[in-house]
Amino acid sequence: PDTAKALAVDANKFNVGEFADCPIFEGLFDFCSLYCGASIDGAVRLNHGLSDICINWSGGLHHAKKSEASGFCYMNDIVLSILELLKYHARVLYIDIDIHHGDGVEEAFYTTDRVMTCSFHKYGDFFPGTGDIEDIGDGNGKYYSVNFPLKDGIGDEDFLQIFKPIILKIMDVYNPGAVVLQCGADSLTGDRLGCFNLTVKGHGDCVKYVKSFNVPLLVLGGGGYTINNVARCWAYETAVLVDQEDLASEIPENDFYHEYYAPEYNLHLKPSPTVQNNNTKEYLKKYKTQILEHLSQLQGAPSVQMQEIPSDSLLVDRILLKNDAEESS
Repeated sequence: PDTAKALAVDANKFNVGEFADCPIFEGLFDFCSLYCGASIDGAVRLNHGLSDICINWSGGLHHAKKSEASGFCYMNDIVLSILELLKYHARVLYIDIDIHHGDGVEEAFYTTDRVMTCSFHKYGDFFPGTGDIEDIGDGNGKYYSVNFPLKDGIGDEDFLQIFKPIILKIMDVYNPGAVVLQCGADSLTGDRLGCFNLTVKGHGDCVKYVKSFNVPLLVLGGGGYTINNVARCWAYETAVLVDQEDLASEIPENDFYHEYYAPEYNLHLKPSPTVQNNNTKEYLKKYKTQILEHLSQLQGAPSVQMQEIPSDSLLVDRILLKNDAEESS
């Protein structure tokens, strides 16, 4: 902060500062280093077979661009981790269930077939204003960007009825070597900035479904502006990912945080009865059919020419990797 004023002009070039949606705060560089490093480290572990699933709830900052911070996202850890995964995998699938469109990730890979991006998001008069169904990629990346624009109020049943067949089709035609799943919790019911009506269980069912394909999986956080519900969501989804989803709904009493979950003290949320679902069955069916038709245009999973594997982004000690693998066996 002590250099914020002196560097204000430069900061504004990159959408950082007092009048931007990415303010400067003390420890900003360390914050970015930690969440980006954690996502890259997860990708390295997946690449070396040290983990089947890696989780970084501090990551998932999907709006940041190559030269621009955006939407509370300073650096795009998702893009960095996907670039790491591409060193070992010919194809990487990115799935986004945040209420906002994953524009930074889509933009980074819009013209390549080595990364498929798939985003389910609110579209219309809503940040960032991108993610139309006709945004399908360009050049070699045509049909490798998948966008399902949604309206206010969608609930668990309708969301899963579009999510599962589209992801199944993608897994069938694209056959990714690794998957990155962004689990923004602002798509939950009751979020201060969101307008969907998903419960923790419904949101977690998306995670469970992606996990069922048994592909190396990097799970990241993202948005979420009703903080106690974000904690509920990611606690439950952690349980889902480690096959312990049968948690008691009642949150145990604790001196430090128990009142945070008043008055019901429950892990799971109930959908709001006052939220209107503006996504008609006809609307969802039309767009689901259109997306499945786009995916049918793909002529098999793309391959990549064999080449020397670049060095890991992190300075990984091969001895430590070996020891880690031996300890886990």
